[in-house]
Amino acid sequence: MTTPSFTEILDAARARHGAVALDARLPQPKPPQELRAIPDDRYLSQMSLRIFRAGLKHSLVDAKWPVFEEVFYGFDPRRVRAMPDEALDALLGDPRLIRHGGKIRAVRDNAAAILDFAASRGGFGAWLADWPVADIVGLWEALAGRFSQMGGNSGPTFLRMVGKDSFILSPSVVAALKHWGLAAAAPNAAPKNRRDRAGLQACFNAWAAETGRPLCQLSMILACSVEE
Repeated sequence: MTTPSFTEILDAARARHGAVALDARLPQPKPPQELRAIPDDRYLSQMSLRIFRAGLKHSLVDAKWPVFEEVFYGFDPRRVRAMPDEALDALLGDPRLIRHGGKIRAVRDNAAAILDFAASRGGFGAWLADWPVADIVGLWEALAGRFSQMGGNSGPTFLRMVGKDSFILSPSVVAALKHWGLAAAAPNAAPKNRRDRAGLQACFNAWAAETGRPLCQLSMILACSVEE
């Protein structure tokens, strides 16, 4: 898979949106020290928010989130991990919440997983901060394997939410990859197998070296480079 120069992609995105407007849309990743400083309860909250947003209108979930913060003890991982099955079952009867049993139980599962990282790495944020961006697809795989309901685009989207640099294989990005001749192995969907993802990682790494831009900005520019 030959990687095209990013200059042509950037020019196409600027032609469609204007240079100033495009720059205003570009996300900024957090530096490693900021990721390490984020408390584990905020990571659990954002991970859970992503899980509940999946398949639903984001504004609907966001409006209910203060109640989720209340019933899950501010997403304190230790308190959430200690919640008995009866407490989780009771939440299914709370009309203020999104009553999805699998997602509610995922909060407790993920609290336990975050505490494992706290014990072994000094905090979940330290684990994220130390993961090399040049292998961000490996981090997606690790999140999907260690955490509940974090497969597909949930892992990359969560990373974007908390500020860890990552590209996202959104429908717009996949369409752009096809347009620029980089998704022939996955004509109808985002690449899911390890080899295809590794190939795309290599493309993004090459573009990062060429432009000096973080992966999240490369991803957004790609999405903006083709007709939506």
